Amino acid sequence: LGSPGQTNYAAANAYCDALITHRHHNGLPGTSIAWGLWADTSGLTGHLGEGDLSRMARSGFRPLPTPMALGLLDAALLQGSPTPLALDLDPRALGAQPAEAVPVLLRALAATAAPARRVAAERRQPLDWAGRLAGISAAERQRALLDLVRTHAATVLGHSDPLAVREDASFKELGFDSLTAVELRNRLSAATGLRLPAALVFDYPEAPALAEFLRGRLFPDEETPPDGDEAPAAVLGDLARLESTLSGRALDEKSRAAVAQRLRSLLSAVGDGGADGDIDGEALESASDDEVFALIDEQLGHS
Repeated sequence: LGSPGQTNYAAANAYCDALITHRHHNGLPGTSIAWGLWADTSGLTGHLGEGDLSRMARSGFRPLPTPMALGLLDAALLQGSPTPLALDLDPRALGAQPAEAVPVLLRALAATAAPARRVAAERRQPLDWAGRLAGISAAERQRALLDLVRTHAATVLGHSDPLAVREDASFKELGFDSLTAVELRNRLSAATGLRLPAALVFDYPEAPALAEFLRGRLFPDEETPPDGDEAPAAVLGDLARLESTLSGRALDEKSRAAVAQRLRSLLSAVGDGGADGDIDGEALESASDDEVFALIDEQLGHS
């Protein structure tokens, strides 16, 4: 339970928690409080912008006014647990998230605070987008998925109107960073039921390209005529279908090597193959959360 980008801080807190727990088991005094966000700005939170605070609010964390925080401090010192939590949680915001997006520690707390909402959230199933879009044309599917992408992107960025997410603007230009990129991935994954890559936003850096990728994953057998302005989207759709085919097949080591070599040759033919900015997919799979966030920030141009 914590925010990305605070690995060292989290490690120090884990050590402190373990020390206090050890002392507690030996009859010695000590309390290690896991604090939520304080409303007053501090050295730890001074860098947070409106987007960060909005994201935390959507995640169910309300800022603690100082009087409330001091009251929780008194309560923590009086109760018997060595490692209490001092948070102001919003059960409605927790219930509005996909169940898998709620930290494991908070799932039980959310269930206690609002059992009916929590149970409903656990049972919530993603819409059957393939079934929903099956009876309409490819162009209509693209439009519906584009609306889906823009709606969730607007929510992540704090806009009330999906039209604020322009079709001709890249996610970088719209203000996405690593955290908002991963949040958009999580929302689209929960909405569609698809397992989507962490690097989704810089693999498909505009809303239309991302919508086309989703269409290719939902309808892997559908072909798109590569004519006019739709040619780039059609190519991305073909790549999405190829990705779906490869992810659904178990290949032996020799076959994997042959496929990988063909893909490298294709990439080299397209251009920029092996450039410094290329992403190592195998390394990405084994990367930590902080490494993934740093990579996304690098690709989006954030320092």
